Amino acid sequence: ADYLDNGNNKMAIQQADKLLKKHKDLHCAKVLKAIGLQRTGKQDEAYALAQEVAALEPTDDNSLQALTILYREMHRPELVTKLYEAAVKKVPNSEEYHSHLFMAYARVGEYKKMQQAGMALYKIVPKNPYYFWSVMSLIMQSISAQDENLSKTMFLPLAERMVEKMVKEDKIEAEAEVELYYMILERLEKYKEALDVVRGKLGEKLTSELQSRENKCMAMYKKLHRWPECNALARRLLLKNSDDWQFYITYFDSVFQLIDESWTPPAEEEHCLEGEVHCSIEQAVNFIEERITEESKSSRPLRGPYLAKLELIRRLRHRGCNDEYKLGDPEELMFQYFKKFGDKPCCFTDLKVFVDLLPPSQYTKFIRQLLDVIPLAAAAENEVALPGDIKALQQHLCVVQLSRLLGIYHAMEKKQKLAVVRELMLRYRHGLEFGKSCLKTELQFSDYYCLLAVHLLLDLWLEGEEAAVWQCLTLLEEGLSHSPSNAQFKLLLIRIYCRLGAFEPVSELYSSLDAKHIQHDTIGYLLTRYAGSLGHYAAASQSCNFALRFFHSNQKDTSEYIIQAYKYGAFEKIPEFIAFRNRLNSSLHFAQVRTERMLLDLLLEANISTSLEESIKSMSLSPEEDDIPWKDLRDNRDLTVLFSWDPKDRDISEEHRKLSLEEETLWLRIRSLTLRLVSGLPTLGHTIQPKNSEKTAENGVSSKIDTIRALLQQLEVAVDSGKKFLEQKVQYPVLGPPPTRMAGFFSNGSCQCQTSLFYLVSDIYELDTNGLEDSAEIQERIGNSFKSLVERLTDLFNKCKGDLIEVRDGTLKTHPNLLENLVFFVETISIALWVSSYCDSVLRPFKSNLQKKKKKKKESSVAMPPVFTHFLDYVTELQTLTSNVIDHIKGLEIILTALKLEEMSLKDTLLLQEEKKFTKTVQGKVQSSYHHSVQEIGELLKKRLDTIKKLKI
Repeated sequence: ADYLDNGNNKMAIQQADKLLKKHKDLHCAKVLKAIGLQRTGKQDEAYALAQEVAALEPTDDNSLQALTILYREMHRPELVTKLYEAAVKKVPNSEEYHSHLFMAYARVGEYKKMQQAGMALYKIVPKNPYYFWSVMSLIMQSISAQDENLSKTMFLPLAERMVEKMVKEDKIEAEAEVELYYMILERLEKYKEALDVVRGKLGEKLTSELQSRENKCMAMYKKLHRWPECNALARRLLLKNSDDWQFYITYFDSVFQLIDESWTPPAEEEHCLEGEVHCSIEQAVNFIEERITEESKSSRPLRGPYLAKLELIRRLRHRGCNDEYKLGDPEELMFQYFKKFGDKPCCFTDLKVFVDLLPPSQYTKFIRQLLDVIPLAAAAENEVALPGDIKALQQHLCVVQLSRLLGIYHAMEKKQKLAVVRELMLRYRHGLEFGKSCLKTELQFSDYYCLLAVHLLLDLWLEGEEAAVWQCLTLLEEGLSHSPSNAQFKLLLIRIYCRLGAFEPVSELYSSLDAKHIQHDTIGYLLTRYAGSLGHYAAASQSCNFALRFFHSNQKDTSEYIIQAYKYGAFEKIPEFIAFRNRLNSSLHFAQVRTERMLLDLLLEANISTSLEESIKSMSLSPEEDDIPWKDLRDNRDLTVLFSWDPKDRDISEEHRKLSLEEETLWLRIRSLTLRLVSGLPTLGHTIQPKNSEKTAENGVSSKIDTIRALLQQLEVAVDSGKKFLEQKVQYPVLGPPPTRMAGFFSNGSCQCQTSLFYLVSDIYELDTNGLEDSAEIQERIGNSFKSLVERLTDLFNKCKGDLIEVRDGTLKTHPNLLENLVFFVETISIALWVSSYCDSVLRPFKSNLQKKKKKKKESSVAMPPVFTHFLDYVTELQTLTSNVIDHIKGLEIILTALKLEEMSLKDTLLLQEEKKFTKTVQGKVQSSYHHSVQEIGELLKKRLDTIKKLKI
């Protein structure tokens, strides 16, 4: 066991063997040996050995624990349940084995069996937790029930009765049990009863979370539309803590609900269960003013009351009745707020919510007003006035961010924008002085200046100023050198490098982000969208593996979280964990990465049909199966991970999200169908059957071609939908969702090529079943397909021609679309080869039959059917075309190596000495990345060329 713990698996196997020589029936030693075998990649031997022990139904703790570990490593949790079912039968009164059995069921989500196991445990050892395990398992059955009616009429009422029994017998001990009761009543929509539980004696047990009872009461009041109680409770909580924003929202919501319902408080008795109620705007205004007066006496400044006043103004304006209640001018209130909190980084995000209260004509005046109260000092008359301390720097940063948000920078022309960029960078570099003592892991105080400068340059780039994008990269690399853990710098670099078609620097940047857990799903798209499409095949493989490892381990990990939740009685977390698991399983990104990963593997590994067949087998791919949950696809991407200070009309809108999801789904459908069509090729393997034979249907091949034809129909539909989508010419914001590869796929002709290749498969199959004799028409059709395919592939190659990087007026310009086209060319030529090798497998036997006839008849010439000549010509042309592309790529490599980047600086007026070295670095990275892409594409095409040479029937 020690050897296993230290990772020395071979020694562990040797030691186990020694032990087994002396005691050949030592179960535990056998299992430990099996673990060693599993870890050294001998899965089959390990499984056989484990099953040998499991068949003996062991009951010693060591063997059971060791087998559990082994099955978990094999990802076979269902075997653990069988193990403990047997153990419990043999030792029926063991509390330990029963609880292990319960947890084993929890791992595989067998809720009904969990309920039974929980009750069996409670009978052996009447402890409350076991009883409530059983109750929780009923709730889980209700959640997972397909039929909602069943859940409301059977599972939940049964759970409710079980808890009521314990309440009547006064056996409720722990907070978790009350939580569970509340959860059942809430799911049954018995809100009144749930409220009574929380407010009653049982509710006193709810102590672990701050305001747990109040929050639950509030939730029930809202469900029951009891606005007086909502209002009174929120009011009471705000008197206790006037900085709790959620209660301000509830307070306002309820006041306006009561006004709309014309509610009046009863004359004699108390207003409601929770005390005094405010039901008029006057009361609300006074209440907020009182909170502000109270705040001025408090020892630490609170933001809540001031923001609540702005929120109230906004709501009153919305109702068209602001002016009657002299709450003050929003502009003045925001100015006062800035004076009080301007040196806090949160000041900008606080005010951002309320800027729409300002009239656009006042924007410039408002910004000037803010600038006037910041203590800035200039060394000389014409120089920029700089802050003297961090406080003034934070205030100034807040104003700069607000200027961007109000669109003041957007309205400037090029010259002004460049002047602002220079000023921001001057302020950035000056601000570094305040952060000299910062650790490597801390951000510099002035980092936002650099980011804002880059945003301005991005505006210029989109307006056609090519040099601006290189300066963006230069400034970001400079920023990163001073603030190596600034995620925003890294994310922006990733986006811009990808836009320019350079993937090489991106892998390193992404791994230095150190994305954790769920982030592989929420921001992983930044990496996986570009990895394969820019020709970095090895890096693409790695980035897909990265993401997939997370998705696959999620299954296993979530089971562990659920088990911990049972152990510690955190029942309300269990449905959350299940929902989390489902959310990841139906993640759009997960489906995309799975599909692209398999297509990529086929590209890299499968050269000819035999290895295509092996690769497809090892991925257990089949054309009939579709494992993508189309109806439930969840878009978990975080599209706002990059900071943006853009005004609303330039920012990512809900509409953009919707369109992006639609585009991603359409593209995924095309990719998934392409993968399934390719996986169907080996299933058509040549079967020599006489014409019209009855057997064809039985041996399943004819149904296989039907599958392929059906998939082709679906592909046509998907392609049509894709084309319709692209006609909308959707433009996302520059930092919004990256567009898919769909537009390139259609415009460069790959789509037409790939579709006609799959139609060719159908024709060749027909030729195969009908024989050569009466198939002149099909042969001609096939011949024409070959011709048009070569034309289309040549066309596609022409769209790959041109310089990848060119120098224009001393500025670099990259052409990432040429790179993407080359990658599509490689993929399309690979599909062409797999289809050709299917043709080859069909035509070869025909040819050998003809040669036999020739020998029999002793004739010098048996007429060769035209299809052979067509095929040979086609293969020869494919070979020539591929050789030409390889030569083109060699040419590109030579040009890229020879490119002298020194001469290319941006207009020198913009560049300082220290920037020059970063510019050089950046251009070097882009050049090297393109070189790398071209090399990998070239290598892959050489492999394809070798394969083509073997295709001479």
